[in-house]
Amino acid sequence: MSEKVIEKELYDYQEKDLEKIFSYLNDAPDNFNLLYQLPTGGGKTVVFSEIVRRYIEQTNKKVVILTHRIELCKQTSKMLDGFGVRNKIVNSKVKELPDQDEYQCFVAMVETLNNRLNDEKLEVDNVGLVIIDEAHYNSFTKLFKYFEDSFILGVTATPLSSNIKLPMKDNYQELIVGNSIPSLIGKGFLAKAETYSYDVGLTSLQIGINGDYTVKSSEDLYTNMSMQEKLVQAYEERCKGKKTLIFNNGINTSWYVYQTFKDAGYEIRHLDNTHSKKERKEILKWFKNKPDAILTSVSILTTGFDEPTVENIILNRATKSLTLYYQMIGRGSRKLPQKDIFTVIDLGNNAARFGLWDAPVDWQQIFKNPDYFLENITGDEDIEREFKYKMPDEVRELFKNSENIDFDVKEAYNKTVNNGQKSKAVLDESIAQHAQMCVENSEDVFDARILARELKEDIRDRIKRYSYCIINNTKNYRDWLFEDYNRKLRSKINELFQE
Repeated sequence: MSEKVIEKELYDYQEKDLEKIFSYLNDAPDNFNLLYQLPTGGGKTVVFSEIVRRYIEQTNKKVVILTHRIELCKQTSKMLDGFGVRNKIVNSKVKELPDQDEYQCFVAMVETLNNRLNDEKLEVDNVGLVIIDEAHYNSFTKLFKYFEDSFILGVTATPLSSNIKLPMKDNYQELIVGNSIPSLIGKGFLAKAETYSYDVGLTSLQIGINGDYTVKSSEDLYTNMSMQEKLVQAYEERCKGKKTLIFNNGINTSWYVYQTFKDAGYEIRHLDNTHSKKERKEILKWFKNKPDAILTSVSILTTGFDEPTVENIILNRATKSLTLYYQMIGRGSRKLPQKDIFTVIDLGNNAARFGLWDAPVDWQQIFKNPDYFLENITGDEDIEREFKYKMPDEVRELFKNSENIDFDVKEAYNKTVNNGQKSKAVLDESIAQHAQMCVENSEDVFDARILARELKEDIRDRIKRYSYCIINNTKNYRDWLFEDYNRKLRSKINELFQE
C-alpha cells in the first residue's frame, strides 16, 4: 500500500526554480552536476523535498541525500515524510541495507556513507539522483566516485567553496541562482536587517591555514577588557531586552562573554560543541522560551538551528568566510507576524569586508571567478582607515557647553609638516582642545579629570589617525601614545584650572 502524499504548496519563486532544475534533470546527461543557490530562510529543504517526490514519481529511480550533520539528517527526513517520501536515515547504527528495496530515498551523513561504501558493506542500487545539502563544504567530493552515473544536485546559500584550493566550478558545471535576499525581504519572506558596525582594531589578528582568522589570535583580542566593554555597550545601546544570539571565534571567548554579561547583571547562557545532547536541548529550550534571553556560542548554531524569535545577532568575531557571514546573520532573518526587522551588531569589520547582508550579490561571478572575489576582499587596515568615530549622544551631552568637539588629525598634520614643525605638535593641539572641553563642562579640576575618561574612544581614534599619518601603526606604539596622551591631558587640565 503506497503512502498518502501530502500536497505541500510551494511559493511561486520555489516553483520557478523547480522548473529550471527539472529542465536540467530531463535534458542534461545522467551524470550532470548542477548547483542551486537559495538564501538561508528561502526554503531549500522544501524545494529539494518536492524535487525528490516528483523525481521518484517520474523515473522510479532512487535518491540519496547527503548532509554533514546529524541534525540536518533528521530535519531532512522529517520534511521528506511530510511530502510522502518513504526514506531511511543511514546513520552509524546502519551497517547494511537488507531492506533497501522498501525505500526510494536515503538520507545519510557524508562520513557514515563514505565508510560504508568503502567497506563495501553497502551498495545502493539504481540511484539516479544525489542531492548534496550545504554543498560548499568539500567533504562531499570524495563520494562523487561512487555516483559517477548519477545526476548530482548541490544546494547551498553561498556557492563559494570552504576550501580555496577546491573551487566549486571544478565539481559543478552550472549554477542556478534562486531569489536574492533583497527580493525575499521585498516579498515578505525574510526580515530586514539593521546593521550597526563598531570600530574595532583587528590588525593583531592572524590568518590561519584555512584562510580564516586563527582562534588563538581572535581569543587574544576578543577576551581583552576593552573589547568586552565594547560588546556590552553595543548590547545596551541596540539590543537590550530582546532575544540575542552572540557568535564568537573560540570557546574561551564565549565563556568570557558569559562572565562579563553575568557580572553586568544579565541572564545569559553559553553553548559550545562540548555540551551533551541533553544540555544542548535544555539550553535551546531556555533560549526559545525566554523573551530577553542572551545566548553566547561558538560556530555551533550556524547550520541546522532555527529559532525565529531571535531579534539580535551579535558578530563578536571577524571572519574571512563569506559563507559563515551569511549563516550567522541568517539566524536572525526568519520573519514572524510581529517581526519585520532584526538587528545585527558587527564587531569584526564583517559588513565592511563583504557588504551588507541584504545587499545584492553576483553569485554567478563568484562561482565562476572565486579567486578574483577572494583577492579583492578589502583588508582590515583599509577598512579601519575609513572608520569615522562618532561620539555617542550620551557622551556628547556631557560636553554640551563645548561648541566644537571635532578635530581633523590629517589636516592638522599636513599644516604642521608644511610649517616645518615636529609632528608631535598635532597631538599637543588635540590635547589642548580636549582639555578645554573638559574644563568648559566641569565645576572643578576633579570633575574635569573624571570627565576626561569619557574621551577614551575619541582619543584612541585620534591616535590611530595620527599613527597612519606618521606611518607607525604598531599596537605597542599606539598603546604608548594613548597612555602618554592621557597623562598630558590630565596635566593640561590642571594647568587650565590654575590659570
